[in-house]
Amino acid sequence: MPSLGFSELLIIGVIAVLLYGKRLPEVARSLGNSYTQFRKGLNEIQSNIHTATYTPPTYAHDTQTTSADRDEIAEPTSPKFEPPMVEASTVTVSEKPVA
Repeated sequence: MPSLGFSELLIIGVIAVLLYGKRLPEVARSLGNSYTQFRKGLNEIQSNIHTATYTPPTYAHDTQTTSADRDEIAEPTSPKFEPPMVEASTVTVSEKPVA
């Protein structure tokens, strides 16, 4: 979007004076107050969203766990490795012993 140059702003100012005349300061003040209230409301909404979604990090020294708490926590386990069973009758030795 192109920005407004000096000539465009001058034309807008002349139109504003023609439309509002002596009330122009009141209209500008009212617009400024409305803009300020809008920004305050927007900042309040943003801070509410930030506080609702932000969770502070927890550190190990901040939390105190008791032995009862540790007992309730399940330890992660992995499946136990068991090698496949080999029957003795299927194993044959075909090499001669080295002397």
